[in-house]
Amino acid sequence: MKLQNYENHSKIDPVYHYGITLLTVVTLILSIVFFVKNAASQTLLSFIVLFTTITFLFIMVKLRLYALQVQDRTIRDEENFRYYRLTGNVLDPELTVKQVVALRFAPDEELPGLVERTLTENLSPNDIKKAVQDWRADHHRI
Repeated sequence: MKLQNYENHSKIDPVYHYGITLLTVVTLILSIVFFVKNAASQTLLSFIVLFTTITFLFIMVKLRLYALQVQDRTIRDEENFRYYRLTGNVLDPELTVKQVVALRFAPDEELPGLVERTLTENLSPNDIKKAVQDWRADHHRI
């Protein structure tokens, strides 16, 4: 596997990010064109096509957000257990889920110190990732 770091840790799922997203945007544009051209003569069909496309767009976005929320919850639990294993304490509830998700890139040696720094300086997730010295890769999240 390719060595992961701050610059290349983002992942793209080509089927979702390029295929499904592009097809949905094209379908939305075509359904708007269909609606505008045919609203007078085929009102019901125009509304059905447009609303079906908008519904599909909402479903696509929500399913993606649900999957990310499940991944965030899993990462939060994994990192809480890892922090407990390393320090004997649970993570401070003041840490946001996004901060905990960013902390997953810190190796065991850096995690306790970076958690304390995050709490005292209220580091953003991006700042946390930049502060990691020895990147701990996560090849599973998309």
